[in-house]
Amino acid sequence: MRITMNIAATIGWLSLSVPVAYPAPGPAVEPELLEGLDVGRVWAGHPVEFALLTVRGRQFVAYYDADRRMTLAARRLDESEWTYRRLDSKVEWDSHNYIVLAADAEGFLHLSGNMHNVPLIYFQTDKPLDVRTFRRVPHMVGRDEEQVTYPIFLAGPDGELLFNYRDGRSGAGRYLYNVYDPGTRTWRRLLDQPLIDGQGQRGAYPNPLVRDRRGVYHLCWVWRDSGDCSTNHDVCYARSRDLVHWEKSDGEPLKLPMTLETAEYVARIPPRGGLINGNAHVGFDLQDRPVVSYHKFDEAGHTQVYNARVENGQWKSRQVSRWDYRWYFQGGGAIEVEISIGAVQADGQGRLTQAFAHPRAGRGRWLLDPETLTPIEVLPALRRAPAALGKPESTFPAMRVQWVDDAGDSGDPGVYYLLRWETLPANRDRPRAGDPPPPSMLRVLKLRRPD
Repeated sequence: MRITMNIAATIGWLSLSVPVAYPAPGPAVEPELLEGLDVGRVWAGHPVEFALLTVRGRQFVAYYDADRRMTLAARRLDESEWTYRRLDSKVEWDSHNYIVLAADAEGFLHLSGNMHNVPLIYFQTDKPLDVRTFRRVPHMVGRDEEQVTYPIFLAGPDGELLFNYRDGRSGAGRYLYNVYDPGTRTWRRLLDQPLIDGQGQRGAYPNPLVRDRRGVYHLCWVWRDSGDCSTNHDVCYARSRDLVHWEKSDGEPLKLPMTLETAEYVARIPPRGGLINGNAHVGFDLQDRPVVSYHKFDEAGHTQVYNARVENGQWKSRQVSRWDYRWYFQGGGAIEVEISIGAVQADGQGRLTQAFAHPRAGRGRWLLDPETLTPIEVLPALRRAPAALGKPESTFPAMRVQWVDDAGDSGDPGVYYLLRWETLPANRDRPRAGDPPPPSMLRVLKLRRPD
């Protein structure tokens, strides 16, 4: 998993923290398990995110096997036998070293991963949809590829394949975008300069881009001053139609790269204020206006969730939760996530909802007032898999179930796939003493969403 987060105090509207006894969420809504298919035994000593891609009637899984080797498995959806390919990359103890996988317009596969401030690791196939032809490619554009972290493949405005990554390190990083040319099978820079630049003094932690129904991309991020996750501060926002020209929420153009001085601020939150990277999201209200969600400490020092939206030309934050619990984090390395929140979204019934998970409040969804973006009711959580599958099969102490969503599409409405395996929790990217747990079984689960 990518496991890091941080937040603090905001300008504008702010409620005092008064714990509210919301009714406990009812039973979670469970999907139907249609099928489970074993892929292979995998490393279980620490969590690191794998990749699942379903495309063109085929399925691909990228993972670290029982010997920690980066491995590919492929099958046709109408078959249960896998074709395997091991690659020349081996993961150590770093939970940042996840894997990403994509297919371009011609069906050639692209894989990147096992990177945390190291030279680019990138593979592509020589034949479409054929994992046996994966080969290592030493570089994409040949510069600014010596300290790579957080790779992401994504689709551009016209379906082109893009690659986004951080160049640098925590506390001194910048974000770069490449675009792939399927005609020449080569990469070039999408932008002549970084999208976001910490100018050697800090780093940005953006969440994945979100595209609205009009085709506009929305981005939010937090800044961090060092490798210490408690130094996260401030929430920023930008939008773009083409990922080349960027602007503020009012349409004012932004000069690239965006920096601490030039960015648009959603909320001013100081370091050690309860803000964490990875837990700020862009969602949308019922009028498709962007809503930025984050958490920070309230005046009593408790961790609270806030939703922010532009109203009368300014970002206005409203407190969502009323918890009497403080999640404090500090230091470097991958950490255990105690509180998680989802983006604000319509639920298909003309209602706004927002998912949450909390060590005391449990898991659920807030039903939000469209005018105030604050809770009206607490709804049951929507489970990604039946509850029984969330319990470890291993008897090794402290094992956890890990999940990864499909980066592709099943092609069958209402049907989706997940990866499931088990590991020990994150350990700040440090080796553990003693013998590791036995390798766990990696499975692909086929599920149907509840009506």
